[in-house]
Amino acid sequence: MIYCSGIGGIGLSAYAAYQRSRGLVVSGSDRADSAVITDLRTQGIEVFLSQDGTHVPADADLFVFSEAVPETGPERVRAKELGIPSMSYFQALGEITKGSRLTAVCGTHGKSSVTAMAAKVLTEAGSDPSIIVGTKLRELNGRNWRRGESGLFLVEACEYRRSFLSLSPAVILLTNADGDHFDYYASQEDYEHAFIEFTGKLPKDGFLITHLRDPQCARIAGKCHAKVIDADALPFPTLATPGLHMQKNGQLVLGLASVLGIPEGDALVSLQSYAGCWRRMEMRGTWGRNVMVIDDYGHHPTEIRATIEGILGAYPERRLVVVFQPHTHDRTLKLYDGFVQSFRGADTVVIPNIYDARRERDQGTVDVPKFVQDIAKASQVTALDGRSLAETEQSLKKNILRKDDILLCMGAGDITELAGRMTK
Repeated sequence: MIYCSGIGGIGLSAYAAYQRSRGLVVSGSDRADSAVITDLRTQGIEVFLSQDGTHVPADADLFVFSEAVPETGPERVRAKELGIPSMSYFQALGEITKGSRLTAVCGTHGKSSVTAMAAKVLTEAGSDPSIIVGTKLRELNGRNWRRGESGLFLVEACEYRRSFLSLSPAVILLTNADGDHFDYYASQEDYEHAFIEFTGKLPKDGFLITHLRDPQCARIAGKCHAKVIDADALPFPTLATPGLHMQKNGQLVLGLASVLGIPEGDALVSLQSYAGCWRRMEMRGTWGRNVMVIDDYGHHPTEIRATIEGILGAYPERRLVVVFQPHTHDRTLKLYDGFVQSFRGADTVVIPNIYDARRERDQGTVDVPKFVQDIAKASQVTALDGRSLAETEQSLKKNILRKDDILLCMGAGDITELAGRMTK
């Protein structure tokens, strides 16, 4: 029996469902209900919406916790009192992927998109992989996991707190290493060193696939003793999703196809119909007079720039309104200069609030009015303080949006709810 604390998380929910598919009894908890939790219940997983410690079964064989659950959390304390073996999500993921031929997708940005593209190519090639990914995929019937029988395993590997060091990959796809999570990492050098540690886990007959024109990736690859494949030497695939960054993601997947013996032509055909995944430049529908609403998870300056460039490249005649919800005060302050310069090309930028997910080494809080002023100056856009998601929604509908606009809702927090309400 496995109990998962924080089971509604996009990674831990996939682990829980995968283990349930193997016939194991799985239950868990989270702070609030969600579509992910509803889906888990349909798969026979009991989920509690309180985390006071009373739901942890005394006879559980394993307690798995999300990184969002602190050591002092009542459920982790209770599991320790009961003597239940405990693991973080990534430690548990490392256990179930042992013995498989594991492909891990890592990097600052693009992990979910690359994993989604790879899932499409592998499944359509008949490779029958097991998959655990941090987003919902059309190719997986709207879920974030797949159980295959081939011995191939494909996972999205997160660098936060060096979590990915729990994995033992045979192949690594490295998207980039721009620097993030500076509530944990002391510096860009410390951040890159985590990737050097991770790629150092590859066996000598393993493969690192990355973009050698990227200076950070090149530095990491230079320390790797496994075989390095330069994705930049591979063709740009044609995709249904716009943006150069998406094509570069596709190059990584072509590298993986070559390693696994999938003909390049077959991989290119699969990628041609790739149309994105949940919250990655996801077209949610329209509002009002033909306003296209796009939902995107991007919460780093590089991601913002790439997404805006991709949308403007695909729709050059349309006005772009961006509602960006920064994810944590800490990240916003430490990447401040990058954020304020990220919105060039947009017409209007609205900051509804700061999503305060965690405040570990926070040096303070963001001065939102000043942040808005700095965005307007540095990105040369109209920038507005939306004050809240609810007030932002009303302003969009009453004053901001015009016929044929594009509305881009960006961020890793509850900004996705705004995108949903705008298309109902």
